[in-house]
Amino acid sequence: MTTESIHSDAAPLPVGHYPHARRAGRFLFLSGIGPRDPETNQAPGNTYDADGRLIAYDIALQTRSVLDNVERVLNACGATWSDVVDVTVFLTDMDRDFKTYNAIWAEKFPQAASAPCRTTVGITALPAPIAIEFKCTAVLKDD
Repeated sequence: MTTESIHSDAAPLPVGHYPHARRAGRFLFLSGIGPRDPETNQAPGNTYDADGRLIAYDIALQTRSVLDNVERVLNACGATWSDVVDVTVFLTDMDRDFKTYNAIWAEKFPQAASAPCRTTVGITALPAPIAIEFKCTAVLKDD
């Protein structure tokens, strides 16, 4: 089976040395995608103190931005959210942010039966000043 690396100019650059996605046959594996703005490389809703330390963030803005960024990468791959079968979500503050992120997820996928499978994991940090990241797997339609 051949694989293909995929990059989307519409999505923010990866924070490391890896592609946005890799296609392997009908399977599409997206690298972790966060909420950074593709043009400014900044996370929406972040507030910094005078010394440049992150002091607050808006999980609603970041969740919506992650959904948009995932969609940008999916589009670059010829896919849509309907092709996504599994999502792992990483939150840096599960207690504070789960309820808001979960409500926005329910807006995006109002029918639970047709939503992707999902696992949400609480972690202590992500490699950029963000509070949420998605890792997605899709199955593409036959050519």
